[in-house]
Amino acid sequence: MARAASREAVKPLDILAFGAHPDDVEIGAAGSLLRAAKAGLQVGIADLTEAELSSNGTVERRREEAQAAARLLGLAFRTNFGLPDRGLEAVREVAHAMLVDLIRQTRPKVVLAPYWQDRHPDHESVSRLVREAVFSAGVHKFQGQRQLPAYRPQRLYYYFINTTAPPSFVVDISDIYQEKMDVLRCYQSQFTREEGSVATPLNNGYLEHVEARERLFGQQVGVACAEGFVSAVPLTLRSLV
Repeated sequence: MARAASREAVKPLDILAFGAHPDDVEIGAAGSLLRAAKAGLQVGIADLTEAELSSNGTVERRREEAQAAARLLGLAFRTNFGLPDRGLEAVREVAHAMLVDLIRQTRPKVVLAPYWQDRHPDHESVSRLVREAVFSAGVHKFQGQRQLPAYRPQRLYYYFINTTAPPSFVVDISDIYQEKMDVLRCYQSQFTREEGSVATPLNNGYLEHVEARERLFGQQVGVACAEGFVSAVPLTLRSLV
């Protein structure tokens, strides 16, 4: 059963990151969100599902892990829509309205979504849903589930989960990389082989692959580690210098 995001008053966010499952955003953007929160920016995460079909762990444990990760990240806001895992396309209209409402409620300057190509279909679904919701949120006559004024974020950027591509830009996370790893280790049910757990790509060296990707991005710009992001539209500079 899908549930609406919190209707309590939420301060405007500087950054709102969407993921299909708790841990998606952290895989691709935890370092950048950590850096933003440390700089005093208001950062939030919205998970669309509770990952109830994950091979390992339980919904209850995943909730606890997500909250532990939120504390380490210094999030101002985290919510879970409770939409069906592997069933996002079946509730596309409802999901669209929920995302529009949250964007209008939190009024983020920057929205993050999964990169549009990924081995997991839910990640690709969320990428499309967020792109459409960012647009619809700015359409004055579009009606969501709630009566909220239209609002369109300044930027939409895509982060990587299971894939990679040439990034539009990278964020240097060299000095806080270990803190990012601490955030990911909150999800022990996913990244650790435990007694009785099922072997999956996530608990078979996955964090090492994440590190390799971010060291590659870092190497490309002369730093130790960086997270890569893609913009679907050109980025604007005031000058070449």
